[in-house]
Amino acid sequence: MRLHRLTVTAFGPFGGTQTVDFDELSSAGLFLLHGPTGAGKTSVLDAVCYALYGSVPGARQGGGQGTTLRSDHAAPATRTEVTLDLTVAGRRLEVTRQPPWERPKKRGTGTTLDKAQTWLRAYDATAGTWKDLSRSHQEIGEEITQLLGMSREQFCQVVLLPQGDFARFLRADAEARGKLLGRLFDTRRFADVEKRLAERRRATEAQVRDGDTELLADAHRMQQAAGDAMELPALAPGEPGLAEAVLSAAAVARSTAREQLTVAACTLTAAESAQAAAARALDDARERDRLQRRFAQARQRAASLEQGAEAYREAQALMERARKAEAVAPALDLRESSEAEHRRAAAAEARARALLPETFADAGAAGLASAARRAAEELGGLDSARRAERRLGELLDERAGLDRQEHADADLLQEAEAWLDGWEETRTALQERVDSAQKDAALAEQLAERREPARQRLRAARLRERLAQDTDQAVERVRTAQDKALRAKQHWLDLKEQRLNGIAAELAAELTDGRPCAVCGATEHPAPARKVAGHVDREAEEHALTAYQRADEQRAEDERRLGLVREELAAASAAAGDTPTGQLALELDELEEQYTRARSAAAELHAAQERLRHAGHEHERRLAARQEAAVRTASRVGHRERLDRERTALEEELARARGSLDSVAARAAQLERRTALLTDAADAARAAEDSAQRLKDADARLADAAFRAGFETPQAAAAALLDNAAHRELQHRLDAWQNEEAAVRAVLAEADTVAAAREPRADPETAQRTADAADRRLRDAASAHDAARRRCAELDRLSARAAASVRRLAPLREEYDRVARMAGLTAGTSADNERRMRLESYVLAARLEQVAAAATVRLRRMSSGRYTLVHSDDRTGRGRSGLGLHVVDAWTGRERDTATLSGGETFFASLALALGLADVVTDEAGGVRLDSLFIDEGFGSLDDQTLDEVLDVLDSLRERDRSVGIVSHVPDLRRRIHAQLEVVKGRSGSALRQRGA
Repeated sequence: MRLHRLTVTAFGPFGGTQTVDFDELSSAGLFLLHGPTGAGKTSVLDAVCYALYGSVPGARQGGGQGTTLRSDHAAPATRTEVTLDLTVAGRRLEVTRQPPWERPKKRGTGTTLDKAQTWLRAYDATAGTWKDLSRSHQEIGEEITQLLGMSREQFCQVVLLPQGDFARFLRADAEARGKLLGRLFDTRRFADVEKRLAERRRATEAQVRDGDTELLADAHRMQQAAGDAMELPALAPGEPGLAEAVLSAAAVARSTAREQLTVAACTLTAAESAQAAAARALDDARERDRLQRRFAQARQRAASLEQGAEAYREAQALMERARKAEAVAPALDLRESSEAEHRRAAAAEARARALLPETFADAGAAGLASAARRAAEELGGLDSARRAERRLGELLDERAGLDRQEHADADLLQEAEAWLDGWEETRTALQERVDSAQKDAALAEQLAERREPARQRLRAARLRERLAQDTDQAVERVRTAQDKALRAKQHWLDLKEQRLNGIAAELAAELTDGRPCAVCGATEHPAPARKVAGHVDREAEEHALTAYQRADEQRAEDERRLGLVREELAAASAAAGDTPTGQLALELDELEEQYTRARSAAAELHAAQERLRHAGHEHERRLAARQEAAVRTASRVGHRERLDRERTALEEELARARGSLDSVAARAAQLERRTALLTDAADAARAAEDSAQRLKDADARLADAAFRAGFETPQAAAAALLDNAAHRELQHRLDAWQNEEAAVRAVLAEADTVAAAREPRADPETAQRTADAADRRLRDAASAHDAARRRCAELDRLSARAAASVRRLAPLREEYDRVARMAGLTAGTSADNERRMRLESYVLAARLEQVAAAATVRLRRMSSGRYTLVHSDDRTGRGRSGLGLHVVDAWTGRERDTATLSGGETFFASLALALGLADVVTDEAGGVRLDSLFIDEGFGSLDDQTLDEVLDVLDSLRERDRSVGIVSHVPDLRRRIHAQLEVVKGRSGSALRQRGA
């Protein structure tokens, strides 16, 4: 990488535009960048870093990248910009970066923020022009990083050598060196390997531990199933030997369980035999006890029958008399029914006669019937009076209806008169509402016609504002295009002039001996003109002319677009007028509000018209109702008079028919009641006479039946007669005695029962207790056998699962052992890693060893062969080894720590280390050649001799065609180094002065 030119504008302390020609400074190989403190020496290096990576080194990067880089001395209208021309990987590139810029607004007051911009161009040597490659921040950053092969941190350490950092690197511990070397050599992939192995170790360890936990859980289940016959191993999950111990304990538990199962089977067989014998003995005892108790009960029942024999014979006699009395029962029933009927008829006659007047007390049935006929005939004569009475009621109801109609018509007339009195006011008010709604409707139509023009004016005003902005932008584009066309034209004219100045060489290139010259005609050409460096040929001129023509066409196109925009702006201004957009918007809003109100009011027109129409209909209805009420009042007068005359006639007729009672209905009710009472009394007297005759006949028939049945009197026959319940109860007693006697004789005749009675007394309770004990022993034996069988099955199942788990975990255990060994080695915790060196530290140690070897070459020259840098992988204290750095003193022959070097020794040692690190990082980055280096400060700590040696070493870098820039304010360096770049500090910002060799 070689830097050619750097241009900064409004960057850091530089308020204006400053340019650095690195080609001129690099021609001497060694140049000095100096200036007073705070003038901006480091800002030149920051500008190089910012141009390449878009950010500045270290702490100077700040928080807001764009605003912190801008110079406080710059004019408000000047934008910050950095342009770097360089050659990298054989390509000539130009990078231009503009950070975010808070510029003044073109219209109005305040500021606006422009985004950051980046350009990348490549130089086409064939065409002699720059070609645009990209304007994307991301693409440009990736392209630069890929070409350089270094990140920003690596670039700042390799190209911009900060001596303070390397002095600290010399004195730092292993951890600090590891962080710096890790950033430079990007050893994250080795750290990722360590992390990945550690993660895999933890993952496989967790899987093994989970598997062992599951295995131990199965072991606990086997212990629960085996009881005290199994002991668990005292090992935790993950410990070696756990699987073998669990499987061994499971085998012992299975063997013990099978022995217990055999013993339980033998015990069960014996218990089954004993239980069967006890059950048979219990059945025999129960049967003998049943037969003995049956025989004893039969003897007791026979004794009871003997005691009740007399009562049985009496019951038989009672049953015989009851059978004879049953022949007299129909006559008894007839006599009882006849007597009851006679009593009921006599009571009814007495009740009927009690309701009659005393004049009928001694009358017979015939007299009572005759009086009833006379009362019925008188009742029939009252039918005409009843009709007259009903008509009189109807007349009274009709007269009351006429009175109610008269009151209703009076209320109707009063209400109609009151409503009609206010008709004119109501009609006027409704008509006014209709007129108001019609006016609002007309106003809404007028406002609706004004709305669209107002909207068009507002749209035109808004278009006018947008076109005004577009016009400003178009003017700016036209101005830019004009400037670009002028520059392109000037460039073309310059190239054309250069070509004309060198046209002799171009013509001389076409000369041939013996052929006449196109200018002078001579055939000899003793001294033809030669092309000089930078000669412009026809192709270059034509390229410049083409660029000018394109720029001029773009200018014409931009001017044409500006004219179109101005025409549209004029049209919009004519349509909108001079009224501001805000005022037009307010006027439109006010018009819309008025239109909305008018439209809402106009919407009431139909309702108002309907109310007026309904009121007219109501007025007509009220007038008709008033007229109809007057007609009904006149007709009611004649109707009322006719009703009164008819009422008088009916009342006279009813007075004759009622007699002394209040009404005809009362007289008719009196006659109807008398007729009914007389009729009932006559019927009751005839029924009493008939029932007395039937009772007399029944007495004679009963006496004859009792005599034939053998009873002295009817009363004796009635006493011997039993009712159904008594008859059934007596027959049941007789049947029960006979059945009991037969059952007792049958039991006493049974051979088994008689034989059991001769045997000793049975004891079923003792046999039951013996059988219960045998059942308990059998259940216990069966439970023990079943438990032993389940224990064996459960142990077999759990053992098989444990064995399968052990087989499944075997590959995982092998992987865990292998990964754990690898993770321990890479992490430096394994016993096999004697120096406790991590993998990343090991790689960095190799890089540090390369850096130390490269730095020693220059350090020996700077120290006159005294010092040599060596890498040490010894452990420091209890820490890890791998990144130690020592210096070997040739004068004493001893190796010591770099922290023991003096200030000047530390400087040239760190300088040698920085140069060596630059070589190693360059090789690591793919061999990208670094032709430009910068060394920042530290030379003031050297004496004259050491300074000469250091400068000789730096000057030797030119052997590799490198240019080295020294950033320092040491005065002695100004006399020793002739190529200088001075930073001059002033009130209006810093400036750069360049002086060649």
